[in-house]
Amino acid sequence: MDMGLKVTDSNLCVSVERYQEELPMLISGRSDKHVTLSELVKLMEWKLTRGKFRPRLQQLVASNGEDTVEKCSRKAFSLLPDVQAAIAELSSLKGVGPATASAVLAAGAPEQTAFMSDEAMESVPGLKPIQYTAKHYALYLGKMVERTKRLNKVDPQQDWTPHRLELCLWAMSVATKQQLPLLKDVDVKGGGAAAKCSDSDTDHRPKKKLKTK
Repeated sequence: MDMGLKVTDSNLCVSVERYQEELPMLISGRSDKHVTLSELVKLMEWKLTRGKFRPRLQQLVASNGEDTVEKCSRKAFSLLPDVQAAIAELSSLKGVGPATASAVLAAGAPEQTAFMSDEAMESVPGLKPIQYTAKHYALYLGKMVERTKRLNKVDPQQDWTPHRLELCLWAMSVATKQQLPLLKDVDVKGGGAAAKCSDSDTDHRPKKKLKTK
């Protein structure tokens, strides 16, 4: 993956752990959900490991004031379930667009939002050409929410969220591009989700499941 950024296995794992585990716990542990400037900067570092390297964005994000970031993100989370309003609020911060805003919201409200990743959007029919706009994010999230509902109808655990679905699509896309082996022959009781992740309109019951964190 050539992004103009030297990413080692160790710092990539640290970035992933911070976003997938540490940040959600920090946000959920606050009486009023919000992120700090330091957390936003680290989130941007993680985001840049999953997309095109844009050093200017890192500088712009770091130039936001601490109070401004906390006040803005606090208001954004309070606006949920109006995701579009929350995206607009976060996008008022320097260096933050719909994609970064979606990453913030997905960390604190995974049951309502999903990160606007290239891999997930490319895997969902009807979203090309990809545009990094609030309108396109609304279209993307609508499709993700709809598919999440369908997954929970066929999965006995019923623990699918838009965020988890995005992780599934991202993992499948990366594995396919890098020709990594997938869990094609794993038969999970009750049916699974891998086929549903990229299936657009068919309503057949999937036979395989790709586990994600």
